[in-house]
Amino acid sequence: MMSRKILVLNGNPKTDSLSKALTERYVAAAKAQHEVHQLNIGEMDFEPDLIEGYDRVQPLETDLEIFQTELQWADHWVVVAPTWWGGPPAKLKGLFDRALHPGFGFKYRPNSLLPERLLTGRSARLILTMDTPIWYDRLVLKKPGVRLLKTATMEFCGIKPVRVTSFGPVVKSTEQQRRRWLEKVARLGAAGR
Repeated sequence: MMSRKILVLNGNPKTDSLSKALTERYVAAAKAQHEVHQLNIGEMDFEPDLIEGYDRVQPLETDLEIFQTELQWADHWVVVAPTWWGGPPAKLKGLFDRALHPGFGFKYRPNSLLPERLLTGRSARLILTMDTPIWYDRLVLKKPGVRLLKTATMEFCGIKPVRVTSFGPVVKSTEQQRRRWLEKVARLGAAGR
């Protein structure tokens, strides 16, 4: 197996969460075979709002610059996050709004509706938790969080393939189910997927 450079982002701002446990289990398993860096959104200090849209440059805070450097370093990116109201936590969405701006994540091209994707050559894994049953998220809601994170964000910037692992409903889960989820994440980490 080829060693990978993996950036793992815990996208849950809570200090203690299932996302944190999943992140730690993935990182611990991946470190045996791969070079792994970890970031925790709850420890990052930045303004999540894109105050002027992309009309004016909003200087990046140090933690956003660190995130960009880590993402450029990595060839595989893992985001572990809860699904709240069908999408990611606001601070995680703010990270994408601020750090994946034109010139870093993508670049507009003259006379084209399609951007140049600037983060090609990377793959990703989304590990998402939710209180909604997985079947309901897929069949009724049409996976809004996955579409936002995978298609409209990562693939828009050129990251492919983006694989998705979903766990839920967390609110009704048993200790045994959570142990199985942690074991699955450990297998993904060991394989660098």
